[in-house]
Amino acid sequence: MNKPLDYIFPEPPADVDPSALDLARVPQHVAVIMDGNGRWAKKRALNRLKGHKAGIEAVRETIRCASDLGVRYLTIYSFSTENWKRPQDEVVGLMDLFAKTMLAEVDGLHEENVRVQTIGDLSVLPQETRDAFNEAWEKTRDNTGMTLVVAVNYGSRDEILRAVKGCMNQAILKAEETGEVIEPTAEMFERGLYTYGIPDPELLIRTSGEMRISNFLLWQIAYSEFVVSPVLWPDFDRYEFLRCLLEYQSRDRRFGGVS
Repeated sequence: MNKPLDYIFPEPPADVDPSALDLARVPQHVAVIMDGNGRWAKKRALNRLKGHKAGIEAVRETIRCASDLGVRYLTIYSFSTENWKRPQDEVVGLMDLFAKTMLAEVDGLHEENVRVQTIGDLSVLPQETRDAFNEAWEKTRDNTGMTLVVAVNYGSRDEILRAVKGCMNQAILKAEETGEVIEPTAEMFERGLYTYGIPDPELLIRTSGEMRISNFLLWQIAYSEFVVSPVLWPDFDRYEFLRCLLEYQSRDRRFGGVS
């Protein structure tokens, strides 16, 4: 059940009014490109890994707020297939950070009835990191509250290729079994996506003011509303999340039609 707005937003700044939020129109699925950790650290003369560590609190804050508001799915883009190109010490540090953070947070998430799921190719991650994500899934898989979807070693182009291969394999098997040639369908394609069974995001948030999608959920965000926040991810809090939700609710969503 949604919690009262004055509980979720106890000390709102003057420029945002929580009472303006329509709880009946909170998006079912919010996806977030968490950007700006490196720039946040650079502004403070810190190494990039310090910025990633600082971003953990923003993740906690966003999970709590989204869950309290009744969001059913929150997908966070934590590590892309392109992020392996970053300096080796940063990548190693991130993998260690993922493992330690997941293990430290899973009990609290479980108590809050949050289910943890991952999307992406975990097979190439360090064993310790894979084990941490798998443990979180096993511990929370039967929870019935919000699903936290962690995109790790995720790239949408790779995901689409994976889905196309799945369609081809289905068509080949059908032809071998019955001699029938079948046309691929959207449903067949979507069965090959990591997100199969998860509704498409209604809202995509990107922080740090950058105007790009970064190979994230390319199929799934066909009709998502985009909101770009100027805030660097470690400074993102529940009130900035509220601003994004209010912007989303101000939009007229037509899905290719007319209003």
